Amino acid sequence: MSISPASPAAVQATGDDRFVADVLESELPVLVDFWAPWCPPCRAMRPVLADLAASRDDLRVVSLDCDVHQATAIRYSILSMPTFILFRGGEPVLQLVGARPKARLLRELSAVL
Repeated sequence: MSISPASPAAVQATGDDRFVADVLESELPVLVDFWAPWCPPCRAMRPVLADLAASRDDLRVVSLDCDVHQATAIRYSILSMPTFILFRGGEPVLQLVGARPKARLLRELSAVL
């Protein structure tokens, strides 16, 4: 399993083997951060996602290293990183591509949460 790009207490790492249980079967909405270690914008999003995860009890935030867990990245057609997909009830309801300030991310998420 790869190391989470943020604090493990705040943002949980997931992978191909755990994606169904961690994301699709979650009772809470889940924001998945599809990232790669070589991606500078992915690294820039780490503190934003850690803060979001720590401050929201109505949302889970998980990260998936696309270099290590390619099957899931392919399943969701991840072509650019970072890509964020919000899942609710096991279904993707929002997809965002690229780094963004926390305020913008919160606005985009609040429109569907």
